[in-house]
Amino acid sequence: MQEQSDTPFPTGLTARVELTVTDADTAQAVGSGDVPVLGTPRLLALAEAATVAATATHLPAGSTTVGSRVELEHRAATPVGRTVVAQARLAEVAGRRLVFEVTVTDGGETVAEGRVERALVDRQRFVARAARVS
Repeated sequence: MQEQSDTPFPTGLTARVELTVTDADTAQAVGSGDVPVLGTPRLLALAEAATVAATATHLPAGSTTVGSRVELEHRAATPVGRTVVAQARLAEVAGRRLVFEVTVTDGGETVAEGRVERALVDRQRFVARAARVS
C-alpha cells in the first residue's frame, strides 16, 4: 500500500532500544517458561518499545499509537547478562495503520524478527472507551 500524504509518519522512520537481560526478564520470571533466558513476552515488549520510539517525535497533539497485531519469530536464547538491541523500521503506512519491521540482535546474531502493527488513535477517546468496557 502507498504511504498517504497526510500522515505525519513517513515510511523509513527508525528507532533502536537496548536491554541488558536481568533475572526479571527471564522466561522463569515472566511466566512464559522455566528457563533462565530472555522470555519471549519481554522480547516482544522490547520490540514494541522500539516501534513506539520510532513514532514518538512525529505524533500529532493528543494522539498516541496502540499495538494491534504482532508476528514475531524468537529464534535464539539470550542468557542473563547479555545485551539485546531491538531495531524497528516503519515499512508501511495505511491510513491510521502503521506496520513496522523489527529485528532483535545479540551481538551479531539475530535472535528475533517480525512485524508489529500499531494504530494511530486519539489518546483521550481511546482511554475513555477502554474505561467504559471495563
